[in-house]
Amino acid sequence: MKRLLVLMLSSWCGCAVAQTAQELVDNGKNSENVTTFGMGYSLNQYSPLSQINTSNVKRLVPVWSTSLSNDTGELAQPTIYNGVMYVVNGHWTFAIDVATGQQIWRTPVEYDRAAARVGAPGVIIRGGATIYEGKLFREQIDAHVVALDMKTGKEVWKQKFADFKEGYTGIIAPLVANGVLITGVAGGDRTTRGFLDGWDPHTGNKLWRRYTIPAPGEPGSETWPKDMPDAWKYGGGATWQNGAYDPELDLVYWGTGNAEPYNPEYRGGADSLYTASVIAIRPKTGELVWHYQYIPNESYDFDGSAEPVLADLRVDGQMRKVLLNANKNGFMYVIDRTNGKLIAAHPFVKVNWATHIDLNTGRPVLTDIYARAVKGETVEIWPSRGTNASLMAFNPKTGLVYVNAWEISRILKYTKVNFVLGQGSTGIETSFPFPPAGEPWGYHMAFNPLTGKTEWKVPVTNTVLSAGMLATDGGLLFTGRVNGEFIALDQATGQELWKFKTGSGINSPPITYTHNGRQYVTVLSGIGGVLNRVMKVADRVPTGGSVWTFALMPE
Repeated sequence: MKRLLVLMLSSWCGCAVAQTAQELVDNGKNSENVTTFGMGYSLNQYSPLSQINTSNVKRLVPVWSTSLSNDTGELAQPTIYNGVMYVVNGHWTFAIDVATGQQIWRTPVEYDRAAARVGAPGVIIRGGATIYEGKLFREQIDAHVVALDMKTGKEVWKQKFADFKEGYTGIIAPLVANGVLITGVAGGDRTTRGFLDGWDPHTGNKLWRRYTIPAPGEPGSETWPKDMPDAWKYGGGATWQNGAYDPELDLVYWGTGNAEPYNPEYRGGADSLYTASVIAIRPKTGELVWHYQYIPNESYDFDGSAEPVLADLRVDGQMRKVLLNANKNGFMYVIDRTNGKLIAAHPFVKVNWATHIDLNTGRPVLTDIYARAVKGETVEIWPSRGTNASLMAFNPKTGLVYVNAWEISRILKYTKVNFVLGQGSTGIETSFPFPPAGEPWGYHMAFNPLTGKTEWKVPVTNTVLSAGMLATDGGLLFTGRVNGEFIALDQATGQELWKFKTGSGINSPPITYTHNGRQYVTVLSGIGGVLNRVMKVADRVPTGGSVWTFALMPE
């Protein structure tokens, strides 16, 4: 019996052979594998698969589900390679047999438990399991990056990249680009200075660090006040969501978070580069090639960190390489990803802090809300966030983006900051008033990023939306709701065509793939993160992480 068990494990582990850089670039060409977060380096959450489509989706049924032994939230996305599914959360790393849901191996995350008290989201992981040449890479909450052997789950190397006692945490998936492992950092509501690190994926040696806030004398430092010598040291700009990569241009794109404190008094009202921006860097060196700042002097907690989605769009009759961003500030941006020049910016939700984005300067044209706030007034800002760390989908055939948007305001008043290293230093009092009964909390929506036209939107009441979207050539959009419903919408109209109630809330992006030629859809269920700690969703929705995999029931 022992020999049989060893042979079974060997057959499973034998599937997880070394995975190459070219397979990362070619993600999607082999539908049996999902090798990168976002369904590809472009993060467009799109699949050309169409076995499951609008005419047969009602036959979609669960084929297996398994527990992830976790109550702090499932915010990641599965990775699949050669018949093995890799899943990460705050406490575990799993290898699971795609066909059966049977666990192959499970490795605990060994972290300093004091780190669990740092930050509102708690012990979570966003993104997914990053794989490359036989290794799986992940961050952990106490600001370490770890490499595991894909076959066994055994630790290969582990490196510390910051001190969690200073407010830094690790919650995102690393990105492998041109042979370099790139990691980001969370902590933008605390006394931190954002950065990206480049690592040798084989040895764990650090290759470079790119800070998102320049030190005095570096390019961009002139946008920080000279009479506040410590402002830049703790100025925010966290890199807490995931980046994209264009192999042809050899550029990595990464969004940066809010300036810190939010209260602009502590930054002299300066532009504060490179906070609330998208930066383009060379993966081999970390060299900054260009940047675009969404909001100079960002003072409302409007991170620019939402994932940059890469697309090719026809603009004025010419195909352009663009970057799309559904910004927390409520505007949808179209940026030339070769040079950082703004092409278009349109509001996709209710916005009252700015009238529009000036296409010549790239800067927002502010309303009187900012002036009133700095005078000490309590103000209501729309939106509190246009979307909340939920990856949108882009279908290159329709030219539309599909977004889970919020329709909730923020009440804000600037206050004094008592600086304590490692702790929160936002400088605001704030609240989020829920909409009246029957009024929408948000929308599933289809939006044209070039024209600003909303093609359709479906209101959602009594809950916010924090799950990612997935668009397929079957005419479907897959997404989830906080109440645990996994749903399929008609991509053309937004009509709900199918739903299934999972055991907990969904705040992760789904994937689709084939196994032995049959199409599957997989999503993680498990409410967690800031929705638990701040918005108390877990008071209404049970916790508990699990994987759900679906396929068509035979006719």
